[in-house]
Amino acid sequence: MQVTETLNEGLKRAYKLMLTAQELDDKVNEKLAEAQPEVEMKGFRKGKVPMALLKKQFGQRLIGEAMQEAVDGAMNKHFEDSGDRPALQPEVKMTNEDWSEGDDVLVEMAYEKLPEIPEVDLTSVSLERMVVKADDAAVDEALSSLAETAQDFNAREEGAAAQDGDQVVFDFVGKVDGEAFEGGSAEDYPLVLGSGQFIPGFEEQLSGVKAGEEKDVTVTFPEDYQAENLAGKEAVFSCTIKEVKEPVAAEINDELATKFGAEDLAALKGQIAERLEAEYAGAARAVLKRGLLDTLDEMVKFDLPPSLVEAEAKQIAHQLYHEEHPEDHGHDHGEMEPTEEHKALAERRVRLGLLLAELGQKAEVEVTDAEMTQAIMNQARQYPGQERQFFEFVQQNAQMQQQLRAPIFEDKVVDYVCELATVTEKEISKDELQKAVEDMEDED
Repeated sequence: MQVTETLNEGLKRAYKLMLTAQELDDKVNEKLAEAQPEVEMKGFRKGKVPMALLKKQFGQRLIGEAMQEAVDGAMNKHFEDSGDRPALQPEVKMTNEDWSEGDDVLVEMAYEKLPEIPEVDLTSVSLERMVVKADDAAVDEALSSLAETAQDFNAREEGAAAQDGDQVVFDFVGKVDGEAFEGGSAEDYPLVLGSGQFIPGFEEQLSGVKAGEEKDVTVTFPEDYQAENLAGKEAVFSCTIKEVKEPVAAEINDELATKFGAEDLAALKGQIAERLEAEYAGAARAVLKRGLLDTLDEMVKFDLPPSLVEAEAKQIAHQLYHEEHPEDHGHDHGEMEPTEEHKALAERRVRLGLLLAELGQKAEVEVTDAEMTQAIMNQARQYPGQERQFFEFVQQNAQMQQQLRAPIFEDKVVDYVCELATVTEKEISKDELQKAVEDMEDED
C-alpha cells in the first residue's frame, strides 16, 4: 500500500493511502486460499472446491474485510515506523465513494500526534510538606463532639416548653380527609426538634409544646413523597405530648471511651490524635501535590494536541455549568462554549496529564490489581445492596476502569516524583493548614 504525507504542521499529520486493485485482489485470494481446505460444497470433496468457484461464491463478501485489514495493517506499520502516537483515534475515510470492483482504494488518514515530552530534572524540584500535630485543644474539641453524639436526654421541669434540640416524646395519629392512613400513627415516639426526621413544617409546630398538652399539626406532604397516595395531600396529626426532654452531653470519662471501643479515656484520646493527624496529613498532601503540579507546569513547556485541549475545555465548561446549576440534571442544555479561562485551565490539565503519564511510563509505574479492587470496593459502597452489580458493571466498562485507574496512577507518579525531589518539612498550626487548603481551593 502506498502512503503519501499530505500534512505536517505542528502536531497535525495527514496521509493518503492507496491500495491498488491488484493488492486488494491478492489479499482476497490469500484469504480464500486460507479458507479453501475447510470449505465443503455440493459436488466437491472437502478442500477441493476450485478457487474460481470460491471467488465467485465468497469474493464479494471478503472484499470489505480485506480492505479493512489492509488499511489497519498500513496504519499500524506507519505508527510503528514513524514512532507517532495519536492523541485521539485517527480519522480514516475512503475518498473514492463511487468505488467499484477493479478500482484502486483511496483512503485519507488524519490525526494529531502526541508531543515529545522534554526531560525533567526531578532532583531540582524543591517542595515543602506541611506537618500539623494534633494538640490537646484539637483533641478536646473532637472529644466534645463525640460526647454530643453520645448525648442523652433528661426530663425538663414540669411546665417547661420544648425548644429546638429538645426531645419530645409523644403519641400521634395522622389523618387525610378525616381518615387515618397506614404508617401515620405511633406511640411514645421520641422526636428531636430540628432533626428533620419528619416532613417539612411538622417539627416547627411542636416548638413550645409542654408535657400533657394536645396539639394538632397540619402539614402538606411533598409532591414527590414516596407514598403516592399521600403525595401533595394535606394531613392533620393529632399529637399527645407525654414528655419534654433537654439534651445532656455525655460525660467525658472512661465510660464514654468504652462506648466508642477504646479501653479507657487515654486510649480514646490517642485514637483521636491519630485520626486528626491522618486528616491533617491528607490535607497537607493535597497542598504538596498542588505545589508540585504548579512547579512542573512552570518547568515544562511543549506543544499540545488542539483536539485534547478542546475536548478538555468543553468538559470543564460542562462541569462548571452543572456546578452553577445543580437543579439541571439533564444534558439537553446544548453545548457549553468554553471561555478563555476554561481553555487556559484545559491547557494546564492536558500538559500535566501528558507529563505525568510520560514520567509514570518511564518509571514503570503500574496500578496493581489489588489497588483497582480496593478502588472499586470504595466506589461500590455508594450503592448499598447493589455492590455486586457495580462490580460487574466496572468489569464490562473499560471507560469506567480508566476513570478509577487514572487517579491512582497519578498519585503513584506524584509519590515517585516526591522521592526524587527535595522535600522539606515545616511544622505549622491547624489554622495555617486550613488557610493553605482554602487558598488552594480558591485557585480552582
